[in-house]
Amino acid sequence: MIRKEAILQSPLRVLDRSIHGGLGKGHLGLIMAPAGVGKSACLVQIGLDALLREKPVLHVAVGQSVEHVSARYDAHFEELAERVDLADRRGVRESIAHRRLIWASVEGTFSARGLDEALAAFQAHLEVAPCTILVDGFDWEDPGCSATVAAVKASAADIGAELWMTARDARIGEAGRARRMAPVPDDCAALVDVGILLEPHGRCARLTLLKDFERFPASDVALVLEGGTLRLPEDGEEPPSDELSPESFTLLASGSTGAEEEFGACAERWGVREVNFTFRGRHEVARTRGLVELSEDELGVGEVSDAYLKAHMHRAFPESSELRRVLQAIWHQVSTAGEVFSVGAVNPDKTAHGGTGWAVELARQWGKPVHLFDQERKRWLRWDERDWVAEEPPAITRERFAGAGTRSLSDDGRAAIRGLFERSFGAPRS
Repeated sequence: MIRKEAILQSPLRVLDRSIHGGLGKGHLGLIMAPAGVGKSACLVQIGLDALLREKPVLHVAVGQSVEHVSARYDAHFEELAERVDLADRRGVRESIAHRRLIWASVEGTFSARGLDEALAAFQAHLEVAPCTILVDGFDWEDPGCSATVAAVKASAADIGAELWMTARDARIGEAGRARRMAPVPDDCAALVDVGILLEPHGRCARLTLLKDFERFPASDVALVLEGGTLRLPEDGEEPPSDELSPESFTLLASGSTGAEEEFGACAERWGVREVNFTFRGRHEVARTRGLVELSEDELGVGEVSDAYLKAHMHRAFPESSELRRVLQAIWHQVSTAGEVFSVGAVNPDKTAHGGTGWAVELARQWGKPVHLFDQERKRWLRWDERDWVAEEPPAITRERFAGAGTRSLSDDGRAAIRGLFERSFGAPRS
């Protein structure tokens, strides 16, 4: 399929029609959702769609790295290219990369001055102004947020760009919650032209249009978000029920010993499909069911620098070509997973212990739901975008989920994995 056809068939055309032709220059769109539902993924899809239409994009990532945001774009592009059988993938990938600048604010703050610096860098590198500005991770609880949003929106209007931002809505599911711009202060809400709410429905999220310029329709958009990807619902499709059928689920792993080996064994016992990513010449593979051997080019997609690993994992990894490839394989394990489960321990710096802690780190950076059974505390924890918090033992809810963890699996860890499958799918089949 040629790129033009892919653009016309994009689910984003449905969103454009829902808001009467699109957001438009100088206007602010806000995507609201609770943690892990998919607001960051939705924002990346908006950016990718603009890039495919040859519109330059500035993506501002607050509290994230350039490498992780870029990897998220790569994952969405590959999913799109595979789904529509896109012609000249390499050429299209290169053309969109030349129209995009990712500006990371790793310290976790963002200001109007920060946008001015990003715009100056954009002009210097691409010699044009962006048509679309995306801001992910902005702190709507900051006392000066309304002044910042007003200044950022004015800057976008000055250069003729549309502006999309995200906001975490922790109140989804509250009984009787008003259909309004709940996660942002009223003075900020007045600056929003289009407001979209992502609400979880079983394994999907449905889009509701809360604000359409001066209208407050609270109407559904004919789209669902599943596995981090927007799609059109099938004719007559109802929200997915909470009835879980093991055959419709897929465990994503990298075939390592210990926790991943137990995840795989449980998947086989419960009838869950299994994919284990590996590579040529690997010395140790604990699971061979559903083995997928990655090529050198495919491994390269998951490349990460030593400096980034040290900065985010707060430790140096041994110099080993095999370990490097394992980390690259983990990228594939996590990139298409809807949620991640891991077994191990949480370090004082909030990273997960061991080499497979990279799966947890990737999931955290990509905004995916992350659950970790801490073998030392003997309980389940979840990442709430700021810290690890204790939770009741979870269940698997996404059709593609990653299982990772320590090679030194304890009896408690083994029982935690088996309990996860029992809560999710009932009694084992074998």
